[in-house]
Amino acid sequence: MKFRLLLSLLFLLPLSAGEAQTRFDNILYGVAYYHEYMPSDRLDEDIRLMKDAGISVVRVGESTWSLFEPREGEFEFAWMDRIIDKMHAAGIKVILGTPTYSIPAWLWNKHPEVLLSYQRGGSAYYGIRQNMNITSPAYLFYCERIIRKMMEHYASHPGIVGFQVDNETTSRDVNNYDFNVGFRSYLKNKFGTPENLNKIWGLQYWGMNIDSWDELAPRDGITNTGYKLEWERFNRKAVADFLKWQSEIVREYKRPDQFVMQCFMPSVQDVDQIESSKYMDMMAVNVYHGQQDGLNGTEIAFAGDYFRSVKNGLNYLITETNAQTIGWNSRIQQPPYPGQLRQNVYAHLGSGANMVEYWHWHSIHYGQETYWKGVLSHDLQPNRAYTEVMKTAQELKRIGKKLVNLKKENKVAILFSHDSNDAINFMPFDQNGSAWENNGNDFYRNNLVAQFHSILYRNNIGVDFIFPENTDFSKYKLVIIPSLYIASDQLLNRISDYVKNGGHVVMQFKSGFCDENSMVRPVMAPGPLREVCGFYYQEFTNFSSMSLKGDPFGVGAQDNKVNTWAEYLICDKAEPLAFYDHPYFGDYPAITRNNYGNGGLLYEACLVSDAIQEKIILNELDKLNLKTPDQDIRWPLITKSGRNDENNQIRYYYNYSSKPLDFVYPYGEAKELLSGEYVKNQQKLRIAPWDVLIIEEAGNQKRR
Repeated sequence: MKFRLLLSLLFLLPLSAGEAQTRFDNILYGVAYYHEYMPSDRLDEDIRLMKDAGISVVRVGESTWSLFEPREGEFEFAWMDRIIDKMHAAGIKVILGTPTYSIPAWLWNKHPEVLLSYQRGGSAYYGIRQNMNITSPAYLFYCERIIRKMMEHYASHPGIVGFQVDNETTSRDVNNYDFNVGFRSYLKNKFGTPENLNKIWGLQYWGMNIDSWDELAPRDGITNTGYKLEWERFNRKAVADFLKWQSEIVREYKRPDQFVMQCFMPSVQDVDQIESSKYMDMMAVNVYHGQQDGLNGTEIAFAGDYFRSVKNGLNYLITETNAQTIGWNSRIQQPPYPGQLRQNVYAHLGSGANMVEYWHWHSIHYGQETYWKGVLSHDLQPNRAYTEVMKTAQELKRIGKKLVNLKKENKVAILFSHDSNDAINFMPFDQNGSAWENNGNDFYRNNLVAQFHSILYRNNIGVDFIFPENTDFSKYKLVIIPSLYIASDQLLNRISDYVKNGGHVVMQFKSGFCDENSMVRPVMAPGPLREVCGFYYQEFTNFSSMSLKGDPFGVGAQDNKVNTWAEYLICDKAEPLAFYDHPYFGDYPAITRNNYGNGGLLYEACLVSDAIQEKIILNELDKLNLKTPDQDIRWPLITKSGRNDENNQIRYYYNYSSKPLDFVYPYGEAKELLSGEYVKNQQKLRIAPWDVLIIEEAGNQKRR
């Protein structure tokens, strides 16, 4: 057997993987299944219940390295063979995971160095998952061995449709010696010499300049913003390299009809999803969300829009989502209302998912996740959730071919910048942000990006994400840019060119302030954006809240507010749209618009209220003739759409409330797929609480 000891993952060669869609002939609907956790042997009974419920796929094996290799070098597969064989015999497809995110006890006992060393001291303990350094040579040696042994044994199994590499992989706050060695190698390759690094990072500040690479301090207490930004890039790269490495091994063995994927998390900040996606046949994501009155579909929509966009619009998988209650304790025990489990499935499908799997089939009787319940409760008997799963599965068996491989074409995009997220974490401008530690400083993702996305979602405006790494603005008519604090001149020039050539942008404060190395540009802000923005500024301020003069967006006194941050703009050519209502700074515009070339850019110099942001977005849609009848339908009614394999328009309508809601169907004659009833233009339709309508609109659809 071939093994490769790696000092770091920096030297891995990339795989060649295409962007062709892995096509499904129907929606996959399933669960994670851990028979090894059961208090007794009930495999046959579980399979019977799964078959009765309509489960079509299970995900297995990602957490049980200790069972595959109970002692070093001793491999046991019979226990999993039995599970996969019986699932296959029952017609249930299997996704098999590499078990590398939870190490066996013998491994840490023999090689304690595989455990994480943390920044500012201390190390991880054994007793939890995801506690290892993913660049450790010892860890990589044993990972490769178990992966190859598993692939040799299972790759040819006809029941296995795909492989999952690792699970929910993130950067994990690693600060081990070998990780720092890898970081230095990365810096040498990127910056060349210590002298160049001193200049780019400004290490002469506080006298931190280095004369040799050996003098570069570990991350621990470093305060230099350039260092911290590059460190986070390296963290994300290490994760992507690790996933590429595992994918490469799996691809040596897998059949052409089997796919490779990984379960990502919708927090998105800690992983380079763009780079990782190149080596996945499709993206997959684990989405958890509120239940009962806390269910609004926002998390589902964000995850779908983001991970669909990462893979250039290809469909994706939901590998984990709420079955019943969730939590690492019993404080969040909120079982879904009737209809919510079913509605959630269709919410994922409406965003472009091709599979929905619950975590998990059965509730676990011990351990940290005792109260993270599965479809079956601790009594392991059919229940209300099971009945709803059965109903959904029956519907998918009947209409799933109409819903699979949904294609979405949106004209609005949000630019997401990992670098800006990190740099704003290091230099938070919100009053609750920590000046010394970035732990929990996620204002960019959780406040800025989330505000834009939530408003688009609640107004039924389809949206994609775009990224600095693959910036293609041309297919969009409106690009929304949350605070682009970190950006190269090249990226800013591409934004300017997009506007000049007819594109339209809504841009937020702080954009263009720093270059790609987190150095403040030594020119008048907003630097290279000055011409396209049509203003400059020299001053900015923190504040809690103030009004805009005269309620320019007509939102009422309560919502006519801006907060947190304000820039004092001085217009060259830009048209002021709103001014601060302030005794000293009231002459400065708060929001401007500038026509530039054939397009235009609206700039928000402050953080505006949700109501103002909604007005701005809807006004822009109106100006660009992008409004559709979907914007006449308002929250708590949500609609999503796309084209199916027959090139027919599929329109989903969701009621996120406990009251029946009515709306007028604004499109052409169509068929509601769940009921089989035909629908006419301007027909009044009713959606029951926590229910969904699915309407197929075909150009030449005939009554049958």
